[in-house]
Amino acid sequence: MSSDIMYKTKKKKIDWWRIILMLTGIALFAIVEFSPAWPDAIDPMGKHFQLSPQAKGALATFLLAGTWWVFEVVPIGVTSLTIGLLQALFLLRPAKAVFNDFMAPSVMFIFASIMIGTVFTKTGLTKRLAYKMLAIVGERTSMIYLGCFVVTAALTHIMAHTAVAATIFPLLIAIYTLYGEGDKPTKFGKGLFIGMAYVAGAGSIVTLLGAARGAVAIGFFNDIVQRDVGFFELSYYMAPIGWIMTFLLWVFFMIFLKPEKKVIPGLREKAIQLNHDLGPLTRKEIMAALIVLGMIAMLSLRSFVPELKAIDKTGIILVSTVLFFVFKILDLEDLEGVPWNIILLFGGAMSMGFCLWETGAAKWLAINWLAMFKEAHWFIFVMSISFFVMIMTNFIMNVAAIAISLPVALVIAPYLHVSPDIILYSSLVVAGMPFLLLVGAAPNAIAYNSGQFTSGEFFFYGIPASILLMLVTGLAVWGIWPLMGMPVTTP
Repeated sequence: MSSDIMYKTKKKKIDWWRIILMLTGIALFAIVEFSPAWPDAIDPMGKHFQLSPQAKGALATFLLAGTWWVFEVVPIGVTSLTIGLLQALFLLRPAKAVFNDFMAPSVMFIFASIMIGTVFTKTGLTKRLAYKMLAIVGERTSMIYLGCFVVTAALTHIMAHTAVAATIFPLLIAIYTLYGEGDKPTKFGKGLFIGMAYVAGAGSIVTLLGAARGAVAIGFFNDIVQRDVGFFELSYYMAPIGWIMTFLLWVFFMIFLKPEKKVIPGLREKAIQLNHDLGPLTRKEIMAALIVLGMIAMLSLRSFVPELKAIDKTGIILVSTVLFFVFKILDLEDLEGVPWNIILLFGGAMSMGFCLWETGAAKWLAINWLAMFKEAHWFIFVMSISFFVMIMTNFIMNVAAIAISLPVALVIAPYLHVSPDIILYSSLVVAGMPFLLLVGAAPNAIAYNSGQFTSGEFFFYGIPASILLMLVTGLAVWGIWPLMGMPVTTP
């Protein structure tokens, strides 16, 4: 009798919900992949865009990946491998191209960014930064939120938001250890890490240094409109929106993820004492700081010095990774501890983006979506573009989302007498803030590594945050930018 009871307790309960969700993703793939041919997309000039079998397969893969990523039916890195597997098995793209995406420069940039975070943690630089910041912001958790968000947003003005997230992440870990809840997920922990990811996006729209999407969008704008946008012109229009979103996100997290504790008693004194106990800077800390600062300087100069533009940013940031090992700041154990689940996640995101782009599926989607609004009021048309870019940038690289939608929108715009400027800037705002899926931006995935939230929770909080983003974008389009002198309509 007792053995029967023991046997029953040892039997694992079947997770039917997981199985249903897994099969849902597979069913969506099968329905789209094996459905008859879909109608052509027709642009305003009357040109037809056929949805090829490969493009239909890309949409099918897109639906399966989205379902599995949101509900995390398997580890997120395994979903990414499934994306590559489906492309190769169903002949959507050559296998060599598919799996090369998993080591694309952007993926290696994320790897190098994670190594910077590892160095900051190992050397103790993170603790120094965390303790100094806590000594300034004090013991109120609301001010800790604000302090972390402001520092994150400010740093993205001078360096890539991926590198900022990797640098800030260990600092947040150090801060959270002082909250007194160990590794246990809490509202404060969720707000701290999800907030960092969201704010990294908000801050990154302000300058061309925050992310590659700005330079790509301006390139398309220049080609189509025959007018360039300067570094400071972009910042002039984007700074108010980036900082409005930063402070609104602080309010958002104080409402949706209000910390369980209003204050952490004695935190300021404890932070000051812990900082004192660290003693003077060590040789490894100084070397790590010099390497990282040198890398940031090179990445920043790359936007201004024509000779440096030829050097890919990934090459520059990987120099820092090599130097960490050359000077024995990191060792083999650190390399083996890399969170490959996150690296694979972005490899899959890159592969999915290229698949949608190269097969023509993304362009087919963009034309069908924007064609629905070609007779609409100019404001509705601009907001429809923003909504499309916001959704697409959650599933594929924001650079790809811009590349897909902006050319189509700029071609349609003259028919509605819409200024190309308003289309460019509204697209850049939403492209920088993918709040729904982890694959939307590297800071999202880096924050997920904290273990404080699931991909489903990230999606859940991302829905109201995305609504907030659309409201702020609408306010900018209708009121803020026209008041600042941006043209909205054309004769």
